[in-house]
Amino acid sequence: MLDREDPSHRWKAAEALARIRDERSVEPLIHVLTDEDWRVRQKAAWALGKIGDPRALVPLRRALMHEREGVKEIILEALDEIKRAL
Repeated sequence: MLDREDPSHRWKAAEALARIRDERSVEPLIHVLTDEDWRVRQKAAWALGKIGDPRALVPLRRALMHEREGVKEIILEALDEIKRAL
């Protein structure tokens, strides 16, 4: 579902993956951090924070450098959540 054409399907998929907190979701969510739609990127960052896997730390930091303000805030929260989970 993360590869659907409709952005709303992609961000809803990211939200669902956060709820199940399956570590197999981490790599696909990292890939979605470069989605063309900012809402999808924001939801992917949020989901990665909820999952709490340290593999997301570097990609989230990288995404932080090129992101708009609303998404940056979520990325910072996700980074904090992951660090607390370590």
